[in-house]
Amino acid sequence: MPKNSKKSSSSETRKPKEKFGTFLGVYTPSVLTILGLIMYLRFGWVVGNLGLPLTLLVLLLSTAITFITGLSASAVATNMRVGVGGEYFIISRSLGLELGGAIGIPLFLCRTLSITFYSFGLAESIVAFWPAGWGAVTPGLIQMISAGIIICITLVAGRSAGLALKLQIPIMLAVGLSIVALAIGVLFGDMRMPELNATFRSAPEGFWYVFAVFFPAVTGFTAGIGMSGDLKDPQRSIPIGTMLAILTGITAYSFILVLLSITAQVSVDQLSQPGIVWVHLAVLGAWLVLPGVWGAILSSAFGSVLSGPRVLQALATDGLAPKIFTRLSSTGQPTLATWVSGALALVAVLLGELNAVAQFVTILFLTLLRHNQSECRTGDARRRSILPAEDQDSLVCIPAGLVRCHAGNVSH
Repeated sequence: MPKNSKKSSSSETRKPKEKFGTFLGVYTPSVLTILGLIMYLRFGWVVGNLGLPLTLLVLLLSTAITFITGLSASAVATNMRVGVGGEYFIISRSLGLELGGAIGIPLFLCRTLSITFYSFGLAESIVAFWPAGWGAVTPGLIQMISAGIIICITLVAGRSAGLALKLQIPIMLAVGLSIVALAIGVLFGDMRMPELNATFRSAPEGFWYVFAVFFPAVTGFTAGIGMSGDLKDPQRSIPIGTMLAILTGITAYSFILVLLSITAQVSVDQLSQPGIVWVHLAVLGAWLVLPGVWGAILSSAFGSVLSGPRVLQALATDGLAPKIFTRLSSTGQPTLATWVSGALALVAVLLGELNAVAQFVTILFLTLLRHNQSECRTGDARRRSILPAEDQDSLVCIPAGLVRCHAGNVSH
């Protein structure tokens, strides 16, 4: 065998040197993606349109779907040796490489475009404080800032997954501090009885439209699953980290939604308008809230730039992408796959602005959800699954997929 072939083979089969446990590898990226941008920008809007009872119903429906999905992912993870690729690996080993590839490619593109999406969001929040003396804020300026953000997070992720994950610890502290600031500001301020009836002040499209806007807030639990190949013990870490992140999200969301519904420091009409209403309620206002907002966006971007390349690496390992993407750096990172993901994210900046990128992300997510739901209904999972409880898993994912796809239709 030629020497370069041996070198390539050894590079392809080399294991990552740095492995992560439950907290840093699964719980932290998952919970930070859950406690993200929608929590800051849209929770007040949801409460102001639905009232507290229907808002809690939306939370219950959404978290029921993710809780069931989390249980299914945990069931698979405990019954098989989970490798690189997260959701792609689980699906491809349960349903076959053909169906896994059909899901893996859109999943990779979705993760990659999400990098651009979050970078645009962070750039737009930064230029809100752009000094007038520095010139006008133009679309080109936002694109330049977004490109700079993409380059920075790609460099960090390409250097070391451990560095990227450890950077999320201070981000978690910033997010937690902003929630504490909100609680202090509301509980020590003027309060009122929560509104009990839905008014749809700024959402005339109705309940399902509001549900569709809210639902992405609970989908971040898959961020930790995407790190499956970098975990010390994925069979243990994925179930524990994923379910703890989901339960943390449910608890935090319930607390925040109740706080927003009982505060009298802003009117219900103000609450129902899109925006970061937290800055008017939290103690010290923007000083404690904005670091949490920026940290939440940044952590979501890091989650995408870490998980996307690993999907491409897994596709290459299975022969569904060029083998060159299986190569690892000296620190065990899929460096080439990371550079490709970053390059594609930079190209996506040319789409112009956040809403344009969001449309493509939505289409890709709907493709994944519809495919999963379709396969559950046709029974392919029942025929091919290696799990001992495949019948129950298939039956469970049918209603979950239907509700999620219905929500996606409304939002689109």
